[in-house]
Amino acid sequence: MRPYELVVVLHPDLEIDVDAPVSKIEKLVDAAGGKVIKRDNWGKKRLAYRINKQDYAVYVYFELSMDPSKVRQLENNVLLTEEVMRHLLVAHEENRPAPAKAKKAKAKTEEPELTAVNEDK
Repeated sequence: MRPYELVVVLHPDLEIDVDAPVSKIEKLVDAAGGKVIKRDNWGKKRLAYRINKQDYAVYVYFELSMDPSKVRQLENNVLLTEEVMRHLLVAHEENRPAPAKAKKAKAKTEEPELTAVNEDK
């Protein structure tokens, strides 16, 4: 089980009754074999650009724990949910393995730099 973060952007008309679509998303997570650790309703916010002719949306944040092989199944089910206008699912930053290129670049920067000495003096 790996930790993930999921942010969903819901239709603004659902501001009054956010519990129904949120419970629907939690059921989708359970169906994919995951577990919701934390849920946070960020409320209705103005969008940077229009989505489906809407200027506002309700943002809901989830912290999940699930098997990496089931992530694609969860994303497909969230895409089919009518209330969700957009979503973003990412692996939690603390436990994400660092790319090999970043490790090599970091090792190179830790080496002491050699300076040229002028021997003509």
